Amino acid sequence: MILSISGVVLLGIVLFIFCRKDGLRPLHAVVAMLFGFYLASTAIAPSIKAGGESLAGLLGGIRF
Repeated sequence: MILSISGVVLLGIVLFIFCRKDGLRPLHAVVAMLFGFYLASTAIAPSIKAGGESLAGLLGGIRF
């Protein structure tokens, strides 16, 4: 678990630097996919999923 969390933190930092510096390029997209893959295997994944579902429900309920 420690290795997984440190990997997530490292990939998150690298992704942040890539997006701040150059925008999103193909290599940066690969880092983003790896970040998401490793983040999905951590203990915070259910909270992220619930937050995403809540946001989707909120946005889905908006009528124009």
